[in-house]
Amino acid sequence: MNTALLSNRKRSEEITIQYFNFLDRHLAELVRGDSIDMMELQDIANILCVSQKHLIKIIQETSGNHPCYFYVQKILACIKDLLINSDLTIAKIAQMLTYDPSNFTKFFKKYEGMSPSQFRQLKKAKSSP
Repeated sequence: MNTALLSNRKRSEEITIQYFNFLDRHLAELVRGDSIDMMELQDIANILCVSQKHLIKIIQETSGNHPCYFYVQKILACIKDLLINSDLTIAKIAQMLTYDPSNFTKFFKKYEGMSPSQFRQLKKAKSSP
């Protein structure tokens, strides 16, 4: 394999790792209150010093899906964790993640097939003896 191709592959893998690490850090900052804005894909690309178009291409090539797919999945994982492991109100969770409460419920229901309160009740019922 020629060195330029190997170098490009390594750079693609590096960008992919940086993207996923950034998403984890950003969501943690939102939950802690260290950040008040949900970043857009363009903002993330700028921080990673690549164009949005290049970021999309790299993530799709290395991971098989659009970067937004992974962003949404990580947001949902964060929401589920907060619903299960905290007593925060749904409105407070929505606010922490910069959502309007009604849009938050619609977003969650679109991907999970139930409202955040239904999800919380279901998970709490399953964990009760």
